[in-house]
Amino acid sequence: MIKIFGHTAPDTDATCSAIIWSWFLGIKGVDATPYVLGTPNTEAAFVLERWAYDTPELLEDVTADDMVVIVDTNNPAELPAHINDATIIEIIDHHMLVGGLKTNQPINVTIEPVASTATVMANMMGDELAMAPDAIKGLILSCILSDTLEFRSPTTTDVDVDIAQALAAELDLDITDYAAEMFAAKSDISHFSDAELLRLDSKQFEVGGTKLRVSVLETTSPETVLSRKASLMAAMPAVASEDGVDQVLLFVVDILNEEATLLIPNDTVKQIAEKSFDTAVSGDAIVLPGVVSRKKQIIPSLSV
Repeated sequence: MIKIFGHTAPDTDATCSAIIWSWFLGIKGVDATPYVLGTPNTEAAFVLERWAYDTPELLEDVTADDMVVIVDTNNPAELPAHINDATIIEIIDHHMLVGGLKTNQPINVTIEPVASTATVMANMMGDELAMAPDAIKGLILSCILSDTLEFRSPTTTDVDVDIAQALAAELDLDITDYAAEMFAAKSDISHFSDAELLRLDSKQFEVGGTKLRVSVLETTSPETVLSRKASLMAAMPAVASEDGVDQVLLFVVDILNEEATLLIPNDTVKQIAEKSFDTAVSGDAIVLPGVVSRKKQIIPSLSV
């Protein structure tokens, strides 16, 4: 049996792509099961319920006896501790190649410069996508809308748009209405602690020798997140210490107004913000107009 999973802090694309690919392997007679490496975020949970899928089982770690397919990441820091002990069969992703994974045999690696892993999978399926049930098509559409912020993100490509529009037409869904439902679900953060919010959609990067946890909260209600600004900043030192990083950067992305607010808890983050985004910071937050993508706009700009 093949285990399929995405990254830790699973979002819609990581969660649903594991399900999508397990279905695709299944129609080819391959025994494959999707897993998650954490609790899916509220948007992913909404999408699973909308398309009548149970949340995949939580996978704590892997062993040398496991055969795995990795989706929506190729970064060992976002994968089980013993990932290099397992037999990796395939990687399907849309992020930059990080390095650090080791395999005990040649494998298939498909990484395409599109906005979501589900887009890559749709391309790989080709004409076989037509035989997918509506629920699988719904998951693919959801992944694309999530990762493109309904085509607002600079990561969006014509391929993403074309596939999403075609699937929406087949499913008789209005993209704007459905995306609004997804984003409303993503914006519900009421039951998360401050530490959970800082880790909810976050990735670790090292920039100039400084280890950073770069967290992004995409929302249609930024004021809800920013009302917790003081407590979120107070929680950052403990999260940084527990996670083995030097600083936590939290970007609150306003989906509708297409801007991000970066919280400034200390002088170090202030210096990072000013150097990275060529701006002057006064106070405990800075608004960055037009910044919505961690992959295309935030990470490439970071400087310490």
